[in-house]
Amino acid sequence: METQEIFSSGFETAAIRMIPYWCIRFLAPADEIDHLYDQIIKVAPLVYGKTDRNAIRAAPCHEYYRPLEGTPTGAEIETRKRPGIVEMSLSIPTDQSQLKAIIDVIYEFHSYYEPPISVEPILRSETCGLDDSDNPNRWWNRGGDWKK
Repeated sequence: METQEIFSSGFETAAIRMIPYWCIRFLAPADEIDHLYDQIIKVAPLVYGKTDRNAIRAAPCHEYYRPLEGTPTGAEIETRKRPGIVEMSLSIPTDQSQLKAIIDVIYEFHSYYEPPISVEPILRSETCGLDDSDNPNRWWNRGGDWKK
């Protein structure tokens, strides 16, 4: 099976289906990311298996950039280094209307006039529904729940 075919149709093993999805990633200041997430889940359920509202917020990092002519702040000579930037990633079915709604929400509620957003085709896993409730590797069989 060629790469293009795999990414357009996915594939399956005994335990896992790999399904075509889109991964959306964007950067934002850490103090804004929860508000952006709250707005996104109003337009997209972010379903993953038997859960919804699924997204990942990466650890804070620094963003480097230099404003050029035409930016609201005007051109600058020095590179800026902004701390406290996080990346959020989420995946959605290859549904163009849902993708557009999420992009519009990010733009509307983001503090940047040009928010850094990327969209990539991915294959995302989905279980085939095997009963492995006794699997010793599952978190519920290893003595606890991370929420405690």
